[in-house]
Amino acid sequence: MDPKLKRLNFKTLILSTSDFLMPRVCLCCGRQLLPGERHLCCVCLADMPFTHYEGQVHNPMANMFNSRVSSTGYERAAALFFYTGGYRKITQALKYGRNFRAGRWFASLLGEKLAGAGWEVDVVCPVPLHWVRRFRRGYNQAEVIGREVARALGVPFEPRLLQRARRTASQTRLSAEERGRNLSGAFRVRKGSTDVKSVLIIDDVFTTGATVAACDAALREAFGPEIRVSVATLAFAE
Repeated sequence: MDPKLKRLNFKTLILSTSDFLMPRVCLCCGRQLLPGERHLCCVCLADMPFTHYEGQVHNPMANMFNSRVSSTGYERAAALFFYTGGYRKITQALKYGRNFRAGRWFASLLGEKLAGAGWEVDVVCPVPLHWVRRFRRGYNQAEVIGREVARALGVPFEPRLLQRARRTASQTRLSAEERGRNLSGAFRVRKGSTDVKSVLIIDDVFTTGATVAACDAALREAFGPEIRVSVATLAFAE
């Protein structure tokens, strides 16, 4: 038997045994996954609401972001999929369920799409958590996503470029205006950071743009108004 075929059969056997003992289910619909499926069943993957914003310079997410920042040009913004229906569970599984495998898999898809669309940046920077929240959660979901995106783009990943200057209230039930006030001055660039010309900010979900706009303000204050700041997230809540 061909060695490659033998390894494939062994891998399939291990996966089938694992699925029998601890069944994997679709993150979206909850159906048990088949051996060849990863994180989503073939039906949910086929119906996945991709935004395709990575190839559109002007799109609803980019328009929302640009309306909040003081850029001298028009900045790019894109998300992998729309935050709707069962697909919301993808980001929730990473943020609250510690499903790092799924988070990295979808983040790599995002990175591949950005690379395929010709996105060029100097560094990738995740939206930081306050140290208290990070300590309690144990990780920053934006870092999980950002690391894979940086790998796909072939650029440095700088998880400490931005820092939380203060702890903020939860954004969940705040209006767009309240979110902006809540996050005003919440971020700062780490002292001693090397000057950069373009930064890609990464987060899990883009809702009103208040969080990334606050990050943008901190970057422009530190590096000047000419810096290019783009945004990429797993999901976009229309």
